[in-house]
Amino acid sequence: MQSHLAAVTPALEATVQAVTAALGDKARRIDVKHDEVTVIVSAQNYLEAARVLKEAPGCQFEQLIDLCGVDYSEYRMGEWDGLRYAVVVHLLSVSLNQRVRMRVFCPDDDLPAVDSLTSVWSGANWFEREAFDLFGIVFEGHADLRRLLTDYGFIGHPFRKDFPVSGHVEMRYDPEKKRVIYQPVSIEPREITPRIIREEKYGGLQ
Repeated sequence: MQSHLAAVTPALEATVQAVTAALGDKARRIDVKHDEVTVIVSAQNYLEAARVLKEAPGCQFEQLIDLCGVDYSEYRMGEWDGLRYAVVVHLLSVSLNQRVRMRVFCPDDDLPAVDSLTSVWSGANWFEREAFDLFGIVFEGHADLRRLLTDYGFIGHPFRKDFPVSGHVEMRYDPEKKRVIYQPVSIEPREITPRIIREEKYGGLQ
């Protein structure tokens, strides 16, 4: 396990020590930046690491605050050379007043999938459905993995970096058919041109 720790407060140091001791080799890396603890685990250890973080003395992260997907394909202007999709989980220990972030990368870019955490925190249910809907990340073991935010018949996953801004299809009411229909997008792509000031010595600048 790698550990990258900046100067930390005693409380943060206690959290890091507790998480490190509890997870052992299940943690691939632990970072502390901006007074936040981030644990990176492999997809193989993701579910078990979640159980440990919830139950281990000194951790006791009883509450899942947030779970979201991340698409790293354009991270740092496309210089990212790691796996494309990740799931990030934010956990809170109410009893110990501490927080931790857990990140796991999906091992397959073509079919991103990790275990579901609904058996550990039932509150993960809708968060995982949202990440499935918007990023196409499959959560194995989820009892009811359906789209949550997009419409019936929606094509694609709109938070992926390669998803077009205007989408693939649009819907409208057809007065002849007297119902809503789907059709290819009719909006033409716009090129955003930065504003160029052509006036010499604008604003007193030489």
